[in-house]
Amino acid sequence: MQTATVAERPDLAGPAWERTRDTLPEYNNHGDVLNVYWGRLTEEQPEFQFHLVGDEDEILARARSIPVRWDGTVGDLPAGIDGAIARGFDESGANTLCALVIMVPRDLQSRGLSTEAVEAMRELARSHGLGSLIAPVRPSWKERYPLVPIARYAAWRRADGLLFDPWMRVHERLGATVLRPEPRSLRITGTVAEWEEWTRTAFPESGEYWFPGGLATVAIDREADCGGYWEPNVWMHHSL
Repeated sequence: MQTATVAERPDLAGPAWERTRDTLPEYNNHGDVLNVYWGRLTEEQPEFQFHLVGDEDEILARARSIPVRWDGTVGDLPAGIDGAIARGFDESGANTLCALVIMVPRDLQSRGLSTEAVEAMRELARSHGLGSLIAPVRPSWKERYPLVPIARYAAWRRADGLLFDPWMRVHERLGATVLRPEPRSLRITGTVAEWEEWTRTAFPESGEYWFPGGLATVAIDREADCGGYWEPNVWMHHSL
C-alpha cells in the first residue's frame, strides 16, 4: 500500500471517483456551498488530495482535505464542512489541515483501510508543517437515529467507554478528541423532484421527512417546490 497525491498521480483521480462514487448517498453530491468549491480541490490544491493505492494501482481509499486558518479554539472552528471549504479557499494564513472526506470502496470496507487513510492524512499535515488535523466527521451510524439531535448522539459511548459511532471511534483510537457537534454543517437544497430522485422516496405533501441514508430530516415545501436539508457533523481534533 502506498499514498499517492493528485499532484503526484493525477491519472488516479478519475478511477478513484468511479471506484468510490456509491460510498455516500446520492444527495451528498449536491451541496449548495460544497459544489461551488469542490472542483477546485484537485486543480488548485492537488498536493492535499490523495489516494491509498495497492497492487496494480488498485484504489483502496480516496481522500480530500484542505489547509485552513484556525486559532485552536472551539469558537473559531469553521461553520461545518461548508464553512471549512470556503475558509480554505477564501482566507489566508492556513495553519491546520481540515479533512473533507475519506471514502473506502464498499467491497473493501471493514478491513482497517479507513484507519490507514486517517493516518496518511495526519502524516500529510505533518509533512506540510501543519500543527493539527481537524475533521467534520460524518457519523456513520447517525442515519439509524435521524431524529436524535447530533449533540446527544455525539456524546453516546459504549460500555467500554469508547465512542458509540464507528467512524468517530476510528478517529478516537488514533488520539482525536471531540470538539463540538455541528448541527448545520452541509446545506443541500433542491426541487421536490430532485429530492425524490436523489432519495428514491416520494414526498406527497409538505413536511419534515426522514429518508434512507439521511442523518437528519429534509424539509419539503411542495408549494415552493423546494426541499432543504442540513446534514450534521461532529468536529474532531487530532493534535500533531
